[in-house]
Amino acid sequence: MNSALSENVQVPAPAAWLGYAGLIPFVALAIGLWLPSIDYQAQLNAALLAYAAIILSFMGAVHWGLAIASGDTTELRQLAISVLPALFAWFAGFTPPMFNYSLLILGFSGLCIYDVRMARLGKTPAWYPKLRIPLTVVVVMSLIPAQLALL
Repeated sequence: MNSALSENVQVPAPAAWLGYAGLIPFVALAIGLWLPSIDYQAQLNAALLAYAAIILSFMGAVHWGLAIASGDTTELRQLAISVLPALFAWFAGFTPPMFNYSLLILGFSGLCIYDVRMARLGKTPAWYPKLRIPLTVVVVMSLIPAQLALL
């Protein structure tokens, strides 16, 4: 294992606070989809899908920023990876309910795996996986019951 992941580095407090605060809509909207009243289910579903798409796009854009910060904007792979989550999330928004959450789960999980790989290669801060992995777990654990609520 690369030393970038084994170092005892802490997630900066502002990143941790903002990252975990960003989970509130995922959890709250997923719970809302299970409430007995279905009067607002369509709105809650639309809000969760939109928020998930925005956040997946944002997470992908991190790699655009990293490429710019490194000065290596000729690295097509990192730039391509940075826009793929946005395209993936956009596409998921047009799929039937039985697929859109599954696609978003795949997108968040795949990007997290890529982020861990990039940390091992020293292309992200060493603390980044320590934030991304737990955030991704909560996101996925919110999207799974959200999808089940609509079946």
